Amino acid sequence: MGNNRQIRLAARPRGEVKPGDWAHVTVDAGAPGDGQFAGRTLLISLDPAMRGWLDDRPSYLPPVGIDEVMRAGTLVEVTESKHPDYAVGDFVVGTFGVQEHVVSDGRGALKVDKPLPTYLGALGMPGMTAYFGLLEVGALKEGETVVVSGAAGAVGSVVGQIAKVKGCRVIGIAGGPEKTALLTDELGFDVGIDYRADDVRKAIRAAAPDGVDVYFDNVGGDILDAALANLAMHGRVVICGAISQYNADEPVPGPSNYLSLLVRRGRMEGFIVFDYVKRYPEAAAELAAWIAEGRIVLKEHVVKGTVDDFPATLNMLFRGENVGKLVLDVT
Repeated sequence: MGNNRQIRLAARPRGEVKPGDWAHVTVDAGAPGDGQFAGRTLLISLDPAMRGWLDDRPSYLPPVGIDEVMRAGTLVEVTESKHPDYAVGDFVVGTFGVQEHVVSDGRGALKVDKPLPTYLGALGMPGMTAYFGLLEVGALKEGETVVVSGAAGAVGSVVGQIAKVKGCRVIGIAGGPEKTALLTDELGFDVGIDYRADDVRKAIRAAAPDGVDVYFDNVGGDILDAALANLAMHGRVVICGAISQYNADEPVPGPSNYLSLLVRRGRMEGFIVFDYVKRYPEAAAELAAWIAEGRIVLKEHVVKGTVDDFPATLNMLFRGENVGKLVLDVT
């Protein structure tokens, strides 16, 4: 059946993931049995959560095992099928891992249409994360003030645009003048804050003098503290991620301004998007309508390469080099 190039975890990373933490291997591609299909990988999703999957510690998913194919959401084209629901030429999204070819029984998979990268971004896990995190966990109300960190990333860019659709004032935090300009010029945010150049705490206060009703946190650390210091009465903090902390090799300190939650009668809550899996079709339908209406602009950062380029592409996330959803195109 030919060869299948795979990226496997070779060692548990300490700090930033290094080339030696990966193994590049070639195995037989295999063939589908009854009730299975074979597929050729087209696109690989790069997500900050991947860094957490590499650590051997309790989490919402088991860690990727040593010598296991790296876990990843991918989009494949069916090349052979013995499954009644999948035909040759179908495009399928699933957690198939970082490899050139897959054999699957279709569980947890979804057939999709073009444009393909969107099903790893705004209509995939990042879009679901933005939708349920903001509207369900954040309990957003019309007219509120929303601050989102990592605002030029896959999740943050959609969070801010959903908030605008819902009639809110939106302040985005990103790194560098190009990204902050993108927020206001292309994505419709009201204010962009450059965490590399601005005093974030003061900038939030200037942009939201009456306080922050919803803070959607993708980065943690000092920016979380700055948002807590500016919380409005009954403000909500949505803990989606903490990308500034993922490569830390020492224990991460908690927020120093957490007593703002007491003073402001606020709430801080974490969530995992998989908790809402039964409601994905509802979110996808609404997001697709907003995209079709031009109310949500898609930002997709597609890197052309091979599966062997996965390690270097993953590290782009932690250096802030991507704008929008980061995808590796291995066609």
